[in-house]
Amino acid sequence: MTFREIVSASLLFLLYLTLQILLVRNLVLFDYAFCFIYIACVLLLPNETSLTWLLLIAFVTGIIVDTFYNTLGMHAAATVLMAYCRPLVVRSQIDVPGLESRIEFSLKELGAGAFFRYVLLLALIHHAALFFIEANSLALLIPTLIRVGASTLFTTVSIVLIQFFTRN
Repeated sequence: MTFREIVSASLLFLLYLTLQILLVRNLVLFDYAFCFIYIACVLLLPNETSLTWLLLIAFVTGIIVDTFYNTLGMHAAATVLMAYCRPLVVRSQIDVPGLESRIEFSLKELGAGAFFRYVLLLALIHHAALFFIEANSLALLIPTLIRVGASTLFTTVSIVLIQFFTRN
């Protein structure tokens, strides 16, 4: 990565975290759909980022959100799991011949369908882990599944819309 790409990624990291902590934290639809756009900090990192750095960035991102949400590591655990699954999702979902190591994860670069599938699958992994850790029981299975589905859709649409209305 060049210095310019590092600065750009750092600014995006700060922007998404600030938006999550100050604004999006209060966005809840019908007490079931929560928006966690901070996961875009990990989703939009370049494909050439090593797994070690990816996991470290995911952990730091999750711990920062945990600090402001007072959730004792739940976001960190879910974000690290999502980051760990990201290379598998990239290999199985994204078909860009010849660009396997230099893929830039953006709506413009991947196209609407591939980007939506990529964000949806990783948001589903993140939200399932987060809400099942929070529920801590299978007694609340149906409300937890509704929360996972609604929040995944809400987060995915939010990230895709942000990508659609911003230029890279």
